[in-house]
Amino acid sequence: MLTLPRPAAITDSERRQRLDQLRSAMEREGLSALLLGSTASLRYFTGLSWHPSERLLGALVTAETLTYIAPGFEVSRVESLPHLSGEIRAWQEDENPATLVRELARPSGRLALDDALPLSAYHALAAAFGSERLVDASPLLRGLRLTKSPAEIALLAYGIAVTLEVQRRAHRLMAPGIRASEVVHFIDEQHRELAGSPSTFCIVSFGAATALPHGAEGDQVLEPDDPILVDTGTEIDGYQSDLTRTYVLDDPTPDFERIWTIERQAQQAVFEAAHLGAPASALDDAARAVLSAHGLGPDYQLPGLPHRAGHGLGLEIHESPFIVRGNAQPLRQGMCFSNEPMIVVPGRFGVRLEDAMHMTEEGPCWFTSPAKSPTEPFA
Repeated sequence: MLTLPRPAAITDSERRQRLDQLRSAMEREGLSALLLGSTASLRYFTGLSWHPSERLLGALVTAETLTYIAPGFEVSRVESLPHLSGEIRAWQEDENPATLVRELARPSGRLALDDALPLSAYHALAAAFGSERLVDASPLLRGLRLTKSPAEIALLAYGIAVTLEVQRRAHRLMAPGIRASEVVHFIDEQHRELAGSPSTFCIVSFGAATALPHGAEGDQVLEPDDPILVDTGTEIDGYQSDLTRTYVLDDPTPDFERIWTIERQAQQAVFEAAHLGAPASALDDAARAVLSAHGLGPDYQLPGLPHRAGHGLGLEIHESPFIVRGNAQPLRQGMCFSNEPMIVVPGRFGVRLEDAMHMTEEGPCWFTSPAKSPTEPFA
């Protein structure tokens, strides 16, 4: 049962603090303005959530102002949605929004661009400003979003707890003959019931399809003795959950039990390598060392681990820090990321155990307790 109380949403006060930090970073970098698109960063700094399209909708941040830029026919809708206070400036269908951005930004100086803006927006802005005045805002935006506040961690913890309970309920539903589509539908219903929001994604795989990290096409039917992989999540106030369990309903084959046990050891090695100040790459290295010791891999060779060992969690399901070879980003307090060093045995099965963790001043902390055994996916 889910017993964790639902946390409060992010406050406007916290968002204003984020904007203050962003403006300080802009001043250090000598930037006169920064343009946010219809992205997770727009929600992070202003609270405005908007589905991106070919029409530019975003916000221009300067040292003194926050100005929303919107298609004229969408202004009334923007006004109705939660967002920090700021002037809303409209552009009409026969106008170029890049011209409006140029008007609002300083006549000279550099404009930093949200790294998630589409290429079409970049080309329009480059024509209006000159490409030499455009700067990648990713180091500023991602740098500020990299470490989570206590309020963000509480939202992540709640969402992950919801998804763990949904996974428990899905496990009880499993029986030979059930279709993957039935489980996907059930999981969505349970997320809606517990979180008030749908599944943001759901992968349900049976048998050999579990060897495909992102699932197979078509609808599968669970056969007796099939491995089961369920990877799903939802969102709470925009913050994402992501949790995977792989198991069998009855006694596992020796091969499946062996790989499952190695997977759990690799997951634990990632956790134990997560020291404050350690590079993110060290965690991926720790997982691969466990696999190599058991004759799997090496590197990305199969049977083995075909992808990174984890990814950051926040307003995006995949964001920094990425737990991958070559990433020298040192771990800091407040970082939140998944721990999922999947093992794939091509054509037979795959095992992914995914739990999220966050960095505290004492070191790593699980959001959820890892799975217990191949037949007991919950501690």
